[in-house]
Amino acid sequence: MAEKETRACPQSRSAYRRFASFATRWRDNDQYGHMNNAVYYELFDSAVNKFLIETSILDIAGADTVFLVASSGCNYFEEVAYPSDVEIGLSVSHLGSSAVTYHLGLFIAGAKRTAATGTFIHVNVDAKTRRPCAIDDPIRAKFADLVVGAAIDLR
Repeated sequence: MAEKETRACPQSRSAYRRFASFATRWRDNDQYGHMNNAVYYELFDSAVNKFLIETSILDIAGADTVFLVASSGCNYFEEVAYPSDVEIGLSVSHLGSSAVTYHLGLFIAGAKRTAATGTFIHVNVDAKTRRPCAIDDPIRAKFADLVVGAAIDLR
């Protein structure tokens, strides 16, 4: 018997541990007069990479490992359009041995509820072989501030 799927709902700011602000651009709107769905993914990716860069998890030039997106998804609740400033909320809903699941929320600046929510699953891989490898303890500690609930594999 198939499991019943739960319906996604807008989230409050308390569901997120960190926020990044972005301005929408004229080109973000599509012919329907709202932000194109691909732009949501760009904003989510930018918020995640901003966190990785600011915490020195991501070293573009010389890292032995890199995080690659293995899966992503988005649920939309409210239209967003240029000109709007947006805030991306970021938390970690699961921290495994080699993978991180980010929970993301797109808020129109100042809003109490998300206009969209998203997920990204990053897998830590060897920069040369692209094979999964364990997230080391110093990096795991940097993710710990974003974890919500009991979402860490204790290994």
